[in-house]
Amino acid sequence: MSATSVRITAKHGGDFEGWLATPASGRGPGLVILAEIYNANPWVRSVADRYAEAGYVVLAPDLYWRQQPGLYLPYTPEGQQRGRELGAAMNLPDFVDDLRTCADWLRQRSDCTGRIGTIGYCLGGKLVWVGLAQGAVDAGVAYYAVQLAEHLDAAKTIDAPLMMHFGSLDHRVPPDLYEQIRASLAGKPHAHTYWYEGADHGFDRDGYPPYHAQASALARSRTLAFLTQHLGGK
Repeated sequence: MSATSVRITAKHGGDFEGWLATPASGRGPGLVILAEIYNANPWVRSVADRYAEAGYVVLAPDLYWRQQPGLYLPYTPEGQQRGRELGAAMNLPDFVDDLRTCADWLRQRSDCTGRIGTIGYCLGGKLVWVGLAQGAVDAGVAYYAVQLAEHLDAAKTIDAPLMMHFGSLDHRVPPDLYEQIRASLAGKPHAHTYWYEGADHGFDRDGYPPYHAQASALARSRTLAFLTQHLGGK
């Protein structure tokens, strides 16, 4: 596995940074990692590296490049506050354009087999939902996606395979909202939702509380099987 910072040209002008991690095998499906509100910070880059080690060509873009480029936030109260402000102010149509740009950029690489998926966390989970509703990628995985109550209607246009992970202790996604999300996806054979008892928001963030090792390992095994099924062999 190797990793480096790259620059990607946006569709309507400007460019943005991305963290690119590539597999030792030299070739694999593409994967876009969509960060938490803290943006593509060192933990998110470590996630990209991990999926590259699993055989994917992985890109973790700067989500806030249109607002404050190069701002990768720490897990502090100040970082959380700034991340919430920037996440709330994101222009979602612009984001969908950027996700398509990332997907196209990966597809054009000789080491990418062609199909592109995305994995998102927290804010990034919501962005997976929005991106799939617009057909921007071929499959998506959302970890503890936030603010979906405002975007449930988007489920009507989600036709690509989708996997979602939620923790039972996550007050941002209480059981009634989880059931609404499940209901919005009813009748979609390639949409899967999972509920992890005793896990909180951020349960996959190893090295930081409230990491939940058991839930994280189970969610990762499900995610890898899902990606293999829907993106093809590595």
